[in-house]
Amino acid sequence: MALKKPSLVILAAGMASRYGGNKQTESFGPSGETIMEYSIYDAIKAGFGKVIFIIREEFAEAFKGVIEPKLKGRIETEYVYQSLEKYSGGRAIPAERVKPFGTSHALLCCKEILDAPFAVINADDFYGFDAFEKAADFLNTAVSNGVYACLGYELKNTLSDNGSVTRGEIHVNAAGEMTGITERREIYKKEGKAFTKTPEGDVELPLDTKVSMNFFCFTPDFVNWSALEYEKFLDKNLNELKAEFLIPEVSDELIKSGNGVVKMIPTQAIWFGVTFKEDAPVVKAALQELTDKGLYPQNLWI
Repeated sequence: MALKKPSLVILAAGMASRYGGNKQTESFGPSGETIMEYSIYDAIKAGFGKVIFIIREEFAEAFKGVIEPKLKGRIETEYVYQSLEKYSGGRAIPAERVKPFGTSHALLCCKEILDAPFAVINADDFYGFDAFEKAADFLNTAVSNGVYACLGYELKNTLSDNGSVTRGEIHVNAAGEMTGITERREIYKKEGKAFTKTPEGDVELPLDTKVSMNFFCFTPDFVNWSALEYEKFLDKNLNELKAEFLIPEVSDELIKSGNGVVKMIPTQAIWFGVTFKEDAPVVKAALQELTDKGLYPQNLWI
């Protein structure tokens, strides 16, 4: 049983190379809100007590300038800077390495300040209130060291009209615990169905297939455990300039090594996000529609 209100950790240190700008602080809502502000709004409503932003120090001033005035007095905030040197164990980072070491390394950078069960999400994805409500319930009543969770979205609620997407198909056992994630590439919609391209040809996927959108629930113990895994990762991949230490892969190792279980929590929430510039007007229209339906106020913070 959680003694403190759960925290929300937001991964916002990515370079946004495909998008071509700092999408984490770009305006998408009717009153200029960023996508992550909707996640924070939903998290506050669901009972989260603190939000921890993982960002890069070089854009900290601009980031705080957008976020701090809106959240002051609404929820506690903390900031963590992800850098290549953190938890490197004194190893020399290749000079050519520019890209951060991935989402699980970002979590590792929070190691010293995590003091409660927490959920972790991407800054540039919209997850929906149902997901935060279910995550908060799990973090308040069911999470423990070695017992974690991943929110499972229905595939049909994560597809794009603008092209194919990659999704992680969640596999579970009879107890609802994850046994693994299969990466499905080039998933596209056709005539109301979903298909994925494989070497053997296009294969139909059920629309209710559960997929991971990088929304996980952990205790700080998961991060402590991952520190040793990061050492192993660096020993093997230090000179691989694009190698990343990722939450789904670390979670998979946790499961396969017998060090814990990750339950799948199904959600009916609709997910959408921004990967390319062309996605921006679609996201803006979706947020306006949710506002028009009365699910969110015209201005989140008034």
